[in-house]
Amino acid sequence: MIQQTLGKIYREQSFHPTWLGVFVNPFFIARRGLAGAVREFAHLVHGRLLDVGCGTKPYERFFHVDEYVGLDIESARSRASAAADQYYDGHQFPFGDAAFDAVLCNQVLEHVFNPDEFVGEIHRVLKPGGRMVLTVPFVWDEHEQPFDYARYSSFGLRALVEQHGFAIERQRKINANVSVIFQLINAYLYKVVPRPLIVHLIVCATVMAPISCLGVLLSKVFPDNEDLYLDQIIVAKKLSQ
Repeated sequence: MIQQTLGKIYREQSFHPTWLGVFVNPFFIARRGLAGAVREFAHLVHGRLLDVGCGTKPYERFFHVDEYVGLDIESARSRASAAADQYYDGHQFPFGDAAFDAVLCNQVLEHVFNPDEFVGEIHRVLKPGGRMVLTVPFVWDEHEQPFDYARYSSFGLRALVEQHGFAIERQRKINANVSVIFQLINAYLYKVVPRPLIVHLIVCATVMAPISCLGVLLSKVFPDNEDLYLDQIIVAKKLSQ
């Protein structure tokens, strides 16, 4: 029972970190900023929503929509998580044209080797006037190797989206302040600390937590830097055909 309770707390703090999460989540700064940005823009979408690359659907709670459909790439890992409602082959989504009012795509585009085809599929399954909420990392280490293919500047992301029939309504850089440096220190420590979970938890609570707290504190003091940031989020509308 205790182990199950701790596991539940750990999973909750992984994507929705409160101040308790600073002691167990090495990516506290990044995940806190990302969750806040998705929550802020979630009210802009309605109707039937498709979560592309849904994983465990960590941000489903933020969206008050008529239907929430999770789509993930066909793999043993995605099947094991049992969270997706549908799967696709990496090329074509298994839905008809204009099937959804909204699309969420969270931290997926960097893992897509065929971005033009991918964004084109999002455009295809959206209704005219439908909105896409898209997040991508900018300053981050390689992850989920070997399926990590790209990083997008704000200009590159805007160009990619606009070239596929979208008009950008919102675009924001997340953690565009000194906290990015402290998050990267913890990301480095996460990769070099020995793998047993208990070791990670001890290091996170005793070493990484103070680093995260210092990063958050100094971000309130030092000026922002819009050229250096962890992630970005956009809201884009499909242009009427």
